[in-house]
Amino acid sequence: MVEVAGLRHAFDGKPVLRGLDLQVGSGEIVVVMGSSGGGKTTLLRCLAGLLRPDDGEIAIDGTSVIREPEQARAKTGLVFQYAALFDYLNVAENILFGLRRRKRLSARQAKEIVDDQLGQVGLEGVADLMPDELSGGMRKRVGLARALCMEPKVLLYDEPTSGLDPVTAYSIDQLIVETRDRLGMTSVVVSHDVTSVMRVADRVAFLAEGEWLFNGTPAEFASVKEGAVAELIAKARAESLVR
Repeated sequence: MVEVAGLRHAFDGKPVLRGLDLQVGSGEIVVVMGSSGGGKTTLLRCLAGLLRPDDGEIAIDGTSVIREPEQARAKTGLVFQYAALFDYLNVAENILFGLRRRKRLSARQAKEIVDDQLGQVGLEGVADLMPDELSGGMRKRVGLARALCMEPKVLLYDEPTSGLDPVTAYSIDQLIVETRDRLGMTSVVVSHDVTSVMRVADRVAFLAEGEWLFNGTPAEFASVKEGAVAELIAKARAESLVR
């Protein structure tokens, strides 16, 4: 469903992605982790068609992101880190923003779509609210509803639990898995939250200095005993620094 081959990119001559290969199967949830500056955000931007890589190939459901960007973007939904809702539009208008650029909708069709999408993310009855009336978790759910409205084949999540309290983060993780289970959605999640990763991932891929340091199951990830992966896991498990 997602094929990445030989992906390379540099900023100001500094390599950020160094010939990455990645395959994500239909209905699979792959979580991309990595050290700061390791290249995970650059990879996500390339997958979304927001950044053209210097070299390599990306295909979404058989469509080249490089050669056919518009067609590939039509198959891809992006859930931004902070939802990226338009603050001058209410929830319904935010959800329909992209869809209305693609086709005309009657008032009845628009209402049915909004109600359906809000129901899918567990937010019934908020269509008329403005973004500043929503909690952080609610905004992320609206962002997901907006992405799902376009009926994508692949969903890309940028730090979906960032800035959320543990209870809300858990509910977002549930939503990611439920969306995959209900729609068969292929998902690539960029995250630094080890707890969240262990809840949602079918597979974990860890980037360091633009190369894969690890690519395997969550159980294999948790059992790594050395290097940057082991350090990350140990810090995530640390309960207290107080002696």
